[in-house]
Amino acid sequence: MKLFECQHCGQLVYFENTVCERCGYALGFLPDVAQMTALRPNGDGTFTPLVDAAHAVSYCANYEHGACNWLVDNPGDLCRACLLNRTIPDLTVPENLRRWRRIEAAKHRLVYSLLRLGLPVESKTEALDSGIAFDFLAPPPGADGQGTIITGHDNGVITLNVAEAEDAIREKIRQSMHEPYRTLLGHFRHEIAHYYFDRIVTQRPGYDLFLATFGDETADYGEALKEHYANGAPLAWQESHITAYASAHPHEDWAETFAHYLHMVDTLETAYACGIHVRPRAGQDDSLAASVSFDPYTRQDFETIIDAWLPVTFAVNSINRSMGIDDLYPFVISPAVIDKVRVVHEIIRAKGANAASAKATAENRGFATRLANLFA
Repeated sequence: MKLFECQHCGQLVYFENTVCERCGYALGFLPDVAQMTALRPNGDGTFTPLVDAAHAVSYCANYEHGACNWLVDNPGDLCRACLLNRTIPDLTVPENLRRWRRIEAAKHRLVYSLLRLGLPVESKTEALDSGIAFDFLAPPPGADGQGTIITGHDNGVITLNVAEAEDAIREKIRQSMHEPYRTLLGHFRHEIAHYYFDRIVTQRPGYDLFLATFGDETADYGEALKEHYANGAPLAWQESHITAYASAHPHEDWAETFAHYLHMVDTLETAYACGIHVRPRAGQDDSLAASVSFDPYTRQDFETIIDAWLPVTFAVNSINRSMGIDDLYPFVISPAVIDKVRVVHEIIRAKGANAASAKATAENRGFATRLANLFA
């Protein structure tokens, strides 16, 4: 995630902010340029972005619920992230509203990453067969929904139990499932990976690369999960998988590795924006030295990304331990797993490059048409 600032006063602001705490200017996010902007009110409910004074904008319709600060061209519209919602909980229940706001914060960070990588982001209202739809389901009051609401993916529909927005509930589930890491953002990154398997992996040559790296995905998925939950992961799963769950089936291996790649690039973008340099000084060995002096979303060579990632994780884990907090990065990434993450990188970047090329072609074609009309 980038660092953002208020263009009116220069104060650093968070991605979720709607008001600058220093000068009081309204803030919003422009997804097309991945930029937070201070907003000058026009007096009619619209705003002029200080980063682009050429056109007026409005807040997404979900702004009224305190769930979105993204900007749209027309009042009453939903933004690119909120268009993906198919089902939201009953917002007249205060508990649901509070939980949904936390879920939307995580989902918007996911969509930010997908757009930065150039991946296709369409709702099912735009593309019924190939789009994305989120169903955020709430259990009855006082219940956690476990066993009745299953978080998962099915043909572009991603279901999430809104009770997991509660830290205590999510932590209880994490411990019961012996997971090292469980967050709302992690859920989104994992489940969207299943969606992108259908969108970008099943097309060759990506599929051939997937088979050679993750194995035969046609193996019975249901039986594989039964085996995993009955007997656990293989003893040496750490040698070739990022998590124990990744060892259950090639689909889960892809999803866990894809999610891990998003963890990496988004964290490294933050480190880059902060100008982080890491050089542990326990001795004379500089093998863990790193300078995050690049944008990982646009960096095409994977080696630079992984070379920076390992020292950064050592540093943040050491800082957490100094505060008596569990490791921020509770994973061990083996050489075999690094190779898998590299494959995810290659497949994503190939698709993103194609999407960017197609967008540029369309924009050029549109410009040529406007130019022809101008002189017609």
